[in-house]
Formats: sequence, C-alpha cells, structure tokens
Amino acid sequence: MKKLFLIIGLASLTLTFTSCERDITSLNEDPKHPTEVPSGVLFASAEHALLDQLLSANVNRNITRFFTQQWSETTYTDETNYDMVTRPIPRNHYNRMMASASATINSPGVLSALRDARRFLDSEGVDAITKNNSIAMIELVNVYAWANLVDTYGDIPYFGALKATAENPGSAEIPYDDAKTVYLDLIKRIDAAIAMINTSGSGYTNDLIYKGDMNKWKKMGNSLKFRMAVTLADSDPALAKTYAEAAYTAGLFTEKADNFGLQTFPSGLLSNPVYQDVIQSGRNDFIPSDILVDFMNTTSDPRRATWFTKVAGAYVGGVYGDQNIFSSYSHFTNAISGENAQGFLLDFSEIQFLRTEAAARGFNVGDTAANLYTAAITASMTEYGIDAPTANAFIAANPYNAANWKKSVGEQAWIAMFNKGFQAWNFARRLDFPVFQNPGGSVVESVPVRMRYSDQEYLLNSKNVNAAASKIGGDKVSTKIFWDKF
Repeated sequence: MKKLFLIIGLASLTLTFTSCERDITSLNEDPKHPTEVPSGVLFASAEHALLDQLLSANVNRNITRFFTQQWSETTYTDETNYDMVTRPIPRNHYNRMMASASATINSPGVLSALRDARRFLDSEGVDAITKNNSIAMIELVNVYAWANLVDTYGDIPYFGALKATAENPGSAEIPYDDAKTVYLDLIKRIDAAIAMINTSGSGYTNDLIYKGDMNKWKKMGNSLKFRMAVTLADSDPALAKTYAEAAYTAGLFTEKADNFGLQTFPSGLLSNPVYQDVIQSGRNDFIPSDILVDFMNTTSDPRRATWFTKVAGAYVGGVYGDQNIFSSYSHFTNAISGENAQGFLLDFSEIQFLRTEAAARGFNVGDTAANLYTAAITASMTEYGIDAPTANAFIAANPYNAANWKKSVGEQAWIAMFNKGFQAWNFARRLDFPVFQNPGGSVVESVPVRMRYSDQEYLLNSKNVNAAASKIGGDKVSTKIFWDKF
C-alpha cells in the first residue's frame, strides 16, 4: 500500500512561503517504500527549486554571474577563475535540475518532482479543465528546466531519463540524446501544453508564481517558445523564424506583471536566494565587477544608483578574477540583494531584447529593430524604477547601431540581464558581445561557453557520458552548445 507523506501543507506553499523548510524539494524518497504526495505540492516544490537554483549566487551551485563577469569575489577567487572541480558545480546544478536519473539515488531536483506530480495528478479526481491546465503548467516548467540543461551542457539524457520510479528504480545508465533533437521536441511540448490551456478555468491554486492564472501561463509558454526560437537563429534560421513569428502572434509578455518569477520574495527562510547568499550568510564575498561597473560608468548608466552603492562618491567595481578588499568597492543595494528583492527566470525585458534581435535578423515581430531596441532598454529601466526622461536620455546617448547590431543588442542585453545569470550567459554566447577575457588565474582553457558534465555521470553512466563527450567535440568549457555557431 502506498504511504501518503504530507511533506508540507498546501497553505505553506502559497506565495507567502510560510513554511520553515529551506529545501522543499527533499521529498524523502525511499525506493523500498513508495510515497505519494499531492501533485500541487510537488509542482510548487519544483517551482521553488527552479527559482532557488537559477537565482542562487551560491558558489557551490551556480556561478553563471562569473561566466558573464558581472560579479567579483573578495577572499576567494577559485570561482571567478572557473574552478568547477574543487566545488563540483556541474554535478550540483545537474542534480538540482534533474535529480538522479535512477530512483535508487536520492537527490532533490526540479524534474523528478514534476515527474511525480504528473503521475499523482491522475488519481486526484479533479475536473477535466483543472486537470488539463495543471498538466500544461507541469509541462511548461518541465520544458524550461530541460532547455536549461541543454543550454548548460549540450547533449543530455532526455528521452530515457527519469522513467525510473521508487517502485521501479531501473538503471542509472541512460543514453545521451542529441541537443538539437531535444530542443525541437521541447518546442513541440510547449505547443501541446498551450493547446491544453483553458483560460476559463485555473490550474494549481498553490502555484507560487501565477497562482493558477492560465492567461499568465499561456503568455509564459509563448514567451518561452520565443526565447528558444531566437536561440536557434544561428543554427537553423528558417525554423527559428517560423517558431518565433508563431510565438509572437500567439502573445508574448507585455509588461513586468507577466514575468515568470516572483515580483517580491517573502521574508524569512524562503527569502530571495541572493539575499541568503550575500547578506544572510554573514559573509562579504561578493561585489560588482570592474568589468561591469566600468562599462556602465562610460555610459553614465542610471541603473548604477539602483544597483550599487558608492565609494568616495563613485561607483567602483572589484577587479575580476582577483582578491578584493570588500570595503574598498561598491556593494549591492537592496534592489539586488534585499530579502524581498524580485527574482525572474523569464521576463518582459528579456523578451523585448529578444524581439530586437529577432527583428534585426529579419523576423516579423511587430516593429523595427531600432524601435524595439528603444523599447527593450526602456523596459529594463522601468523594471528598476528609472523614469522615462532619464531612460530616453540614456538611449539617445547610446543609440542602436544597425551596422553592428549584435554589439548594440549584446552589450545592452548584458546590462539589462544583470543578476539574471543564465539569461545574460545565453545572450553573450549567442551574440558574442561583450567580449570577455579569460582571467590570468583561470584554471580552464577559456571563459566558459558550456559547463562540463557532472563528475557523477562518469561514475554512474560512464559509457554514455564518454560517448556524448566525444560526439560534441570534447567535454570542455570551450566546446560550444549546438546553437552557438560563431
């Protein structure tokens, strides 16, 4: 007989986050004693795990802010020099997103929670509209997480992964699948999920992000499809154009209120992950980098006052890749590291920059690249409370350059995606701007354009991971993801 474990009450997984649990993805899985959890709880736990992992600044789990050289360190410099062995960051990211491929290995993860949510939903007796909407929500978060894994590693175990359950553990040896094939399948899954949405009803009421509002989820699905379509632009321009135009026509984010994430994190143990790592930890490990701050100083960027403190009347970034004295440099303001600061995984500002890029590539997305460039920067300024006259003056001083649009879009998207590590990394890799220099103390061959495979895979799935590494051109940080063509 299945045992029912109420890991956490439904009320505690609403937007107030009243739970005392820090990692609500730990579902006490026991292969010998199958468990069943309300699917809404599992869905909410997956949302939280996704937010926590991708927004975290924890150097054991997420150093993408160093891949884009926007943050610097003080006491320790291993991570700014891309040491991902001493701290097994590839393993930790993979496990938190995927969990183990086999249920015999217990590790928290986004995708395993979603897998079980889908399984348990079938037996919960909800009406057809609510069930279909809930399935759509599960699928859209699934696609977001899988796409992140492809964007991070390249080829991954996909079609054969996470089929194991506590009742049927199976093998940990799962073949790796071609990254582009996975991407195209994920886009099909988005289309299927959107087709299931009925906006006259709701989905999971304990949804942390949209509270079951299916109009919001529909926009999220279209916006996610648009992001993935533009990401494909250099590897398959015709297909990218078709997908992007279809997503645009179906309806993208139109304002900050649409953003996929939290407009305000709660107080307490489930506060903003950056706050936990920068402030609550009691450590003074992180400061903005000189690479970012110097660039913003040259353009007199008004977002500096929102993001950074001053030192002796100036904004000063710490030297990237070196040790820095914390008190000698600018620090993050509450807008970045506050307990209740916002945190987004896909947002209106990003969509506006993606539309700019799409228009520059010749896609039909509702306006010219020049106009969308203005709209994108304005969206970023508005997101952080900068008024229209100030934003307009900045844009006039930093105009769109059609002759070198990748530089214009790449550099401004890099600024706008500050503190959104994975988003900034995708723009920088695809557009090749800004141009980053490998720091002198780097322990790898280049500034990372992918993350190496988990070391755990070489122990548990060695045949398949070695085959995957050979196929993609080597398990190196310099091996490009399939869509990163230039």
